[in-house]
Amino acid sequence: MKTDVLVIGGGNAALSAALSAHEHGAGKVLIVERAPEFYRGGNSRHTRDFRVMNTRKDNKYMVGTYPEEEFMEDLNRVAGGEINQTLARIIVRGSEELPEWLSKQGILWQPALTGTLHLGRTNIFQLGGGKAMMNSYYQTAQARGIEIWYEAMVVDLVIEQGECKAVKVQRNGSIVTVQAKAIIAASGGFEANIEWHRRYWGAAADNFVIRGTPYNQGNVLEILLNNGAAQVGDPHAFHAVAVDGRAPKFDGGIVTRLDSVPFGIVVNKHGQRFYDEGEDFWPKRYAIWGGLIARQPDQVAYSILDSSALEHFLPSVWEPISADSIGELAEKLGLDPAVLNETVATFNKSVRPGSFNPRELDDCHTEGLTPPKSHWATKIENPPFYAYPLKAGITFTYLGVEINEQARIKMRDGSLSKNMFATGEIVAGNVLRRGYLAGFGLTMGAVLGRIAGREAANEAKRAI
Repeated sequence: MKTDVLVIGGGNAALSAALSAHEHGAGKVLIVERAPEFYRGGNSRHTRDFRVMNTRKDNKYMVGTYPEEEFMEDLNRVAGGEINQTLARIIVRGSEELPEWLSKQGILWQPALTGTLHLGRTNIFQLGGGKAMMNSYYQTAQARGIEIWYEAMVVDLVIEQGECKAVKVQRNGSIVTVQAKAIIAASGGFEANIEWHRRYWGAAADNFVIRGTPYNQGNVLEILLNNGAAQVGDPHAFHAVAVDGRAPKFDGGIVTRLDSVPFGIVVNKHGQRFYDEGEDFWPKRYAIWGGLIARQPDQVAYSILDSSALEHFLPSVWEPISADSIGELAEKLGLDPAVLNETVATFNKSVRPGSFNPRELDDCHTEGLTPPKSHWATKIENPPFYAYPLKAGITFTYLGVEINEQARIKMRDGSLSKNMFATGEIVAGNVLRRGYLAGFGLTMGAVLGRIAGREAANEAKRAI
């Protein structure tokens, strides 16, 4: 079979690339999605917002403005500056065009809501969330004649001197060979591949929760790396958050995330605190907590709160564990009551009262405590007391393939691939090697997807 542009993957990055390729004149576009139709969309099914640069004061879907330099500053802060600055700026600038372009693909927006963790100024929210977004993407793709294969897995890429000559796709019990003038890899990382995680984390990997699709096994990433694509990003690193310890192993999505951390303390299985719970606003720091928990004994932790904290965060889909005393709470959690009582008492003694304000970096902090709590530090003293068990919930991995500003894959020998492009989580390591900004994953995938689609279409036209 022959096609002009072959897109590997089925989420936000893939669909934006496919639609962009069609928009820029690719005559025949094929999407290969590993998941069944019901589960199409990858991790994008679980999303709810894009982080976008906004210079318009009259934007009815956002509150205020979010200029380019502030976006870049936020990105550099969470990523530690270890990013491709040119590519990052392209994504930031391209983000301002996204709401209008995505609207043309059938995606609807809703005004910023309360309780969205300080995101009303920086992020725009899809009406209906990720599932509705993906349905709109697919409806538009089908209306424009883009072909879609479900339950179709790429098992090999025939690559010669940086050019993809053919793609081997397992479909309907047989192997189909597809010859494409250009390919776009948008198939995600290896976050759902526990065996791969064990290479770096050992037995700890068995305790990880995978927030999104179980289909992101990293097979396309591995094929590309084995065939000379340049590697970028830390293979040990991933975007992971604190999720409820009762979450399912796979595909629990955003509803399993816990946002209670800034409003209490977090202890490990030994009843000890291990990090500053109030370091910064939650959207800028929530993505470090998965990695922190992954490094604790048995990869578990517990968010400890009192009754005054419950009104400040969105609750879990599971009820918190409650007790009338800290000692009783410890027993229910399987922790040492004496140790947890001491941890809470020590924390309470260190709290320096201020003007508590969950919407600002307030002046409620601790003194003489290691680790400190920099903001929102209030005593845990009002019964009943509550706890949520926490685990590391992986969203995506940072290991990927290196690309240039046209989303073209770079090769290990320093050359550029002739007809291979990439977007989405499979290129995350170019811009994020640690840390995360809420909503940035969708933005990165869509902006680079539009670029990859345009460049792949141009490559296909040159190949005629």
